[in-house]
Amino acid sequence: MTEARSRLLKVFKERAVMFGKFTLASGKESTYYINSKKAIFYSEAVWLLGEALWEQTRDLEIDAAGGLEVGAIPMAAVLAQRFHQAGRRLEGFFVRKKPKEHGSQERIEGVLKPGMRVAVLDDVLTTGGSVLQAVAEIEKAGAQVAAVVCIVDRLEGARQALGQFNFRPLFTIRDFGIEPQA
Repeated sequence: MTEARSRLLKVFKERAVMFGKFTLASGKESTYYINSKKAIFYSEAVWLLGEALWEQTRDLEIDAAGGLEVGAIPMAAVLAQRFHQAGRRLEGFFVRKKPKEHGSQERIEGVLKPGMRVAVLDDVLTTGGSVLQAVAEIEKAGAQVAAVVCIVDRLEGARQALGQFNFRPLFTIRDFGIEPQA
């Protein structure tokens, strides 16, 4: 594990891990919750996340990166910045859960054109359902999924649901010292 990923894991452990009784976006019940927003809006984590995402994607030939709101928004922003720092172009975007009711009424915000190769981003994955929602809109726009990158894979079915894609989690829940739930 690189120094950036190791430090990012420490920041997540300190700021984002919560224990109790939670209902996840997937509808599953859990005794722990990874609230990534408690970490990814923190100054040090922003920089570390950009580095870690760069490490996971720099070998890909991608034109854009993004995913379902809200988790993918800061991820796409820091990755676009890091690509620019490395002298590479990258479009950031996000997929709305439902179309805006005003303006252009689009589900995809940012630039995503037919033929673009995309890294789909998400913060925490359980079943992979949120990524599949984003993938449906991305493919509808004519773009191609090159990889799926998440911060934390809870090891509860996302990898299997996303088996057709190049799946690249930064961490699994075991990196946090937590065993996956049945």
